[in-house]
Amino acid sequence: MEGLIPYLLHSIKKQRPRNSYRSLSIGSSRSYHLLMGGDQGESLNGSSHRRTRSEYQPPPLEFSEQRASLDFLRSGSLRKRSLNSPSMTGGSKFDSYPRQMPSQVNNNKPNIRQAEFEKAGINTHFIPFIWKYVIKNPNCEWDEIPDLPSAAYSLLRSKFKTFTSSVDSVINSNDGVTTKLLVKLQNGAFVEAVIMRYDTRLGKYGGKPRPGGPRSTLCISSQVGCKMGCKFCATGSMGFKNNLSSGEIVEQLVHASCLSQIRNVVFMGMGEPLNNYSALVEAVRVMSGAPFQLSPKRITVSTVGIIHAINKLHKDLPGLNLAVSLHAPVQDVRCQIMPAARAFPLEKLMDALQVYQKNRQSLTSLIKQKIFIEYIMLDGVNDEEHHAHQLGKLLETFDVVVNLIPFNPIGSLSQFRTSSEEKVLRFQKILRGVNNIRTTIRKQMGQDISGACGQLVVNSLDEKPTNQGVTDIEDLVSRR
Repeated sequence: MEGLIPYLLHSIKKQRPRNSYRSLSIGSSRSYHLLMGGDQGESLNGSSHRRTRSEYQPPPLEFSEQRASLDFLRSGSLRKRSLNSPSMTGGSKFDSYPRQMPSQVNNNKPNIRQAEFEKAGINTHFIPFIWKYVIKNPNCEWDEIPDLPSAAYSLLRSKFKTFTSSVDSVINSNDGVTTKLLVKLQNGAFVEAVIMRYDTRLGKYGGKPRPGGPRSTLCISSQVGCKMGCKFCATGSMGFKNNLSSGEIVEQLVHASCLSQIRNVVFMGMGEPLNNYSALVEAVRVMSGAPFQLSPKRITVSTVGIIHAINKLHKDLPGLNLAVSLHAPVQDVRCQIMPAARAFPLEKLMDALQVYQKNRQSLTSLIKQKIFIEYIMLDGVNDEEHHAHQLGKLLETFDVVVNLIPFNPIGSLSQFRTSSEEKVLRFQKILRGVNNIRTTIRKQMGQDISGACGQLVVNSLDEKPTNQGVTDIEDLVSRR
């Protein structure tokens, strides 16, 4: 059996009207049990901060091994004029990414899926409506979707399911500003997504109260594990397990949207997003279309610097925010703490970023966007004054924002120590004062639920996260 939603994306491509959103191929056709956390009677009340199963209310769909998985669909025939109601994520209306069809990742699967619908004699004009209804009503049963022919209900019940992932547990921080979701994938593996809530009115800006209001940012994962092997990150100790499908990536947004209105998305969870490039591009395009309506400037992708992917990112996803995990101003130090840097020499990386920024500014001349530079502060390794001067020199020709990240110890896996507050402030002062580079210090959130930067790790014995955390959210994005 094949999944429904990847087919739904392709089946409408010939009908796509002018100014419509792009049709995409998303995800895979693997199946697994959808019920959250195993048996129906299993309790999720392991902590005073844990939500119960009834509080979360995941899509309550039973299915057998013979029922095909339903990965994500994004309708290519949803017109902008049909999006007058507020979107589920609170984003603004805008034009989507360029309208040419993306490459077919699973070339043969859409035809198999299409055959299921054609065999049942179901008009594909119902597909956009099914998509929109399921995403806006994630707890719905198939029979609750109105105005479908009886053959469509029969096909949906017998062959398909709505989501290929489920929420195993939800944990809230004591202060209520951070929520961590443990998401079970269709292959039985786990990843985490984190909701970070901000109030951008706090503090001063230019001597005046800040504008804005409460906003939520979602940090999502793109892979199970990571092959980059950064020595300061617990995820790297796992090694690489598998890529997420674009459907599994987007489903993290759907799950989180049941708990909070998501305004920004950052790819700063498990994995290197640019090593899962096709799924990343498709997922971002889905998020930018109906019904999510997230503007590209509200989506940030973090990378260690995969040069060949950066070279094409500005064409595939113009307007997207790029964050580069630089972490050292010279190649030898970078290789010491980031083994993958050997494959991506700093000089070539900076050349690629220079071209990227130039090309992006030519494509989005009306919106001046900076590159975010992520820099973890490791005591005695990359936090000395001469490192600050070297970093300032390296970035002097770029339009960037540097985000200094206090290191969070990762137990026996760590050979590093956290830089003192004095060193961090001095580093910031040099970049600001000498090089006139906007430099911020990352605010740590959700530490009581292990929500600090670089501490996400999955236990190889049971494939569930240990008492570690997920990557902290790039708080700069939520202030935009």
